[in-house]
Amino acid sequence: MYRRFLSFLLVAFLLTFPKSELLAQIKDSRPIIGRWDLTVQMDRVAPSWLEVKLSGLKTLVGYFVAEGGSARPIAEVKYDNGKVSFSIPTQWDVSNNPMVFEGTLENDQLSGFITTPRGARYPFTGVRAPLLKRTTPVVWGKPIQLFNGKNLDGWHMSGKEQQWVAENGILKSPRSGSNIITDAQFTDFKLHIEFRYPAGSNSGVYLRGRYEVQVEDNYGLEPSSTLFGGIYGFLTPNEMAAKKPGEWQTYDITLIGRRVTVIANGKAIIVDQIIPGITGGALDSKEGEPGPIYLQGDHGPVEYRNIVLTPAK
Repeated sequence: MYRRFLSFLLVAFLLTFPKSELLAQIKDSRPIIGRWDLTVQMDRVAPSWLEVKLSGLKTLVGYFVAEGGSARPIAEVKYDNGKVSFSIPTQWDVSNNPMVFEGTLENDQLSGFITTPRGARYPFTGVRAPLLKRTTPVVWGKPIQLFNGKNLDGWHMSGKEQQWVAENGILKSPRSGSNIITDAQFTDFKLHIEFRYPAGSNSGVYLRGRYEVQVEDNYGLEPSSTLFGGIYGFLTPNEMAAKKPGEWQTYDITLIGRRVTVIANGKAIIVDQIIPGITGGALDSKEGEPGPIYLQGDHGPVEYRNIVLTPAK
């Protein structure tokens, strides 16, 4: 009965709305529809991401990822004659003002300004995000030990706080500080990594430096895209596989193009799902390029060991 009622409303709308005008509106909105990798010029070069979708007959909606935080829904994206704009409520800023996005689409490239809830105005540019489809079967190479268990050779830290140390085969961050990043960069790979954290702590494993698999003390909670095992803000695990804090845990992650599989503590919690775009905290928005593995060290103490990556040939 409900479906019949919706069908009736749709037919009634189409009969009263001039068809040529409706088709023209849909056609005019097509250039902005899709996923966009953004670069924002702040006090540093910051990555960002935007997706615009057509909802129903003519309304544009979307998702936005800033340099930090998770993907946020956009209730309405306004687009007319190459001009695009929207506003979304604050996420982590202590402010009552929204974030405002204003841009121009020209020659299939975006440019414009983002005004933060605190009033700062930053220029940005944007290009279409690549599909990252793979057309041939993957052939795997030889496994690589990313951490030698003795020192930090092959790694560098992102900030001034140099708190990571190697002790007895364990890569340790005893307190909040810098993130740690591999010198080497990778495209498609299988990654085995083991980790341990104290109660209440939080970390993350970034794939190609752009897509975070959340590491957090969430034992016993319902699964969420922002909790243990989730692709932060995008993909929700099918179950909560976290162990209690203080126990060693494992991720076995396969990334091919945008397709990701996450096996946590022996349980397949995300299986061959598409990652839409970069997550908050990404190193950059250059999704078509190889990138490093990076481990988050700015959200509390954490330990890693047995970090083995098998690259695709």
